[in-house]
Amino acid sequence: MTKRVVVTGVGLVTPLGTGTEKTWNNLVSGKSGIARISHFDAEAAGMACTIAGEVRDFDVNDFVNRKDARKMDTFIHYGIAAAQMALEQSGLEITEANEDRVGVVIGSGIGGMPAIEKTMRAYEKGGARKISPFFIPMTIINMVAGWVSMLTGAKGPNISPVSACATGTHAIGDAFDMIRRGHADAMFAGGAEACISELAVGGFSAARALSTRNEDPEKACRPWDVDRDGFIMGEGAGVLMLESLASAEARGADILAEIVGYGMSADAYHITMPAPEGSGGAKCMQNALNNAQLNPEDIDYINAHGTSTPAGDICETQGIQSVFGEHASKLMVSSTKSMTGHLLGATGGIEAAFSVLAVKNGVVPPTINLDNQDPKCPLDYVPHTARDVNIDIAISNSFGFGGTNASLIIRKFG
Repeated sequence: MTKRVVVTGVGLVTPLGTGTEKTWNNLVSGKSGIARISHFDAEAAGMACTIAGEVRDFDVNDFVNRKDARKMDTFIHYGIAAAQMALEQSGLEITEANEDRVGVVIGSGIGGMPAIEKTMRAYEKGGARKISPFFIPMTIINMVAGWVSMLTGAKGPNISPVSACATGTHAIGDAFDMIRRGHADAMFAGGAEACISELAVGGFSAARALSTRNEDPEKACRPWDVDRDGFIMGEGAGVLMLESLASAEARGADILAEIVGYGMSADAYHITMPAPEGSGGAKCMQNALNNAQLNPEDIDYINAHGTSTPAGDICETQGIQSVFGEHASKLMVSSTKSMTGHLLGATGGIEAAFSVLAVKNGVVPPTINLDNQDPKCPLDYVPHTARDVNIDIAISNSFGFGGTNASLIIRKFG
């Protein structure tokens, strides 16, 4: 018999702010976190894109001591901070009695690229003696989960999926399955990313994936708008504390929402482009519905992948129409990336958190900058303004390079 899985804590570090409350308030207010890149001089480097969603109010010393912080690249800092927030909100105490039943699944799409760049420059200047002994553990992706376990004492399952922009959603889905199958009673789950750096921005720019609307950063990310021209990179972390319902109820936890379904699929089509007519995303959403034993008509809201790319937005819309049929026109669909940018491996973590908060609070976050809706994208994308409305069940979608897809279904608890 599978166990029910609930969410008891949320932790967020995003371009909209450090902390769940600050991020959520700015999100539902329609505030953009996109601005000129400050991490390096993108204009001097000749980048086609010079804007991004940077985390601008984060102090690592609030979460990690200075000695340990120097052993980590920034994506690990963000992941630890989000995990600590989720644990604090959950009220869960990790003790010798339960430490083997608490695990961590936190991934990243790229990991410590800034530290790799910095170390390579140091090596070229001074040779091998300039390489830090902490270089490898500060850059490899599984160290975000490793550090969370070391700092909290969680000794249960510990893994770090790497599946491009679907990473965070896969992490939460994997943790959900582990609890359902009885491998753990509680799991930290989500994604972390911090790669607004020369090579990462330069690489995505070279692939012509990024917006070049540099003159007006806050309006650059425009999902489903006819003038969209690419995505905006973001950074941060989103971590949920998942628990079995029995564990949460036994300790009287405040339950935020319930995870009821998880779906995956592969496009098997192209390294960067989505499959025609969104067939891969459609299969993923249908798999999630099947996993949750729900009908399309049961869904109220979709937090879409919605990256603001010309092809991607159309394909996701077509996938939704394929799965939901006539009900698609009744769905509320929004892209919170219009405000945060695209956090790559962390995006599934923060967007699952947004979906949990939307269900909990009865508020659908808006899609900002949707001034001239693409006729090929005819759904209700909740333009400009958040909507106060009851949401019983939501889907959170994440689709990644290589054609990897993941969808979570989140239900109001009670």
